[in-house]
Amino acid sequence: MIELEGVPELVDPVMVAAFEGWNDAGDAASTAVAHLDKEWKGEVFAALDAEDYYDFQVNRPTVWLDGGTRKITWPTTRLSVVRVGGPKPRDLVIVRGIEPSMRWRSFCNELLGFAHELGVELVVILGALLGDTPHTRPVPVSGVTSDADLARSMNLEETRYEGPTGIVGVLQEACTHAGVPAVSLWAAVPHYVSQPPNPKATLALLNRLEDLIDLRIPLGELPEDARAWQLGVDQLAAEDSEVAEYVQTLEEARDTAELPEASGEAIAREFERYLRRRDGGPGHATEGGEGQFLRDRDTPHDRTKPPYPPADPGPRPGEKAEEDDTEEAGGEDASD
Repeated sequence: MIELEGVPELVDPVMVAAFEGWNDAGDAASTAVAHLDKEWKGEVFAALDAEDYYDFQVNRPTVWLDGGTRKITWPTTRLSVVRVGGPKPRDLVIVRGIEPSMRWRSFCNELLGFAHELGVELVVILGALLGDTPHTRPVPVSGVTSDADLARSMNLEETRYEGPTGIVGVLQEACTHAGVPAVSLWAAVPHYVSQPPNPKATLALLNRLEDLIDLRIPLGELPEDARAWQLGVDQLAAEDSEVAEYVQTLEEARDTAELPEASGEAIAREFERYLRRRDGGPGHATEGGEGQFLRDRDTPHDRTKPPYPPADPGPRPGEKAEEDDTEEAGGEDASD
C-alpha cells in the first residue's frame, strides 16, 4: 500500500466507490466515479498495492512512453479526496478501481481502514447490471442496504438477494459487519445494448447519488451525451424490425408495471433536484483543490473493457483498473 502525507481533516465525509468488471455493466458505475473525480478535481492520497490483489495475467500491466522514459502502468485501486463547498460543505472519498482477483476480505478490510481513519460516515457503492429494461425509458436505479434501520431512514430496499455476488456485495456486507452504514446503488442497463459507454445509466446513478447524499453534482456534458446515446440506439433499433418489436414489448411491460405509481414520490424527487440546481445548492469544489497528497502522475485511461453482468447485483468479471505508475527497471519485460 502507498500511503501519503497531508490528508486534511474531512467534513462529513462520504465514501463513494465503484469497481470495473462484473458489477459494471456498460461501464456505468466506474464512469460515474470517474466523472466525480474529474469534475471536482479529486486529489489522490492512496493506492492499494497491486501485488496483493490482482492477477497480472488477467489484468495485465501496460508499457508506455513518458518522453524518452519507458514506464509500466500497473492495475490498482486508488483513493482520492474531493472537497465540496457551498452552504452545506461535504467531502467525498472516491474509490476507483477494479474488482480484485484475490484476497477480497483483506481488500475490503484495507478500504474500511481508510474509511475509519478518515471518519467516513456513509459508504455508497455504485454498480450496474444487465436487465430487461427498454433504452427509451428512464434508467431504473435501485438503492439497497443490509441495514434495516438505514433502509427505513433513507427510503431504501433491504436486500433479499441470494446467489453469486461481486466485490460490491462483499464490500457492503463488510461495512455492515464493521458497523459502517453502507448503501449500494444499482442501475439497470438494457441487455440488448450492453457495450460501453452508457452515459444514460451513468447519469441516472449520479442523479440517485445526488438525492441520497443531498449534494448538487455538476453533470457537465453527461445529459447531452445521454441524449445522443439514446438517439443512436433509436436509429439502430429502427433498422431491425425484430429489435424494434422487442423494444416495444419491453416498453409496454415497463409502462404497465409503473402505471399504478405514476408516483408522487418520483415527481417530488425531480422537483427537489430542480430546486437544488436552480438555487445553486452545494456542489462546488473548494479552492485549493489542485494540491496533491500523492506524488503520482496522471496516466492515460482510454483502455478497452470487456462485456459485462447478467441481471442482478452479482454480474461477470471485467479486466481494467485504475493504475499505479512506476518506472520500468530495464527492458520491456520489467513487470516482475
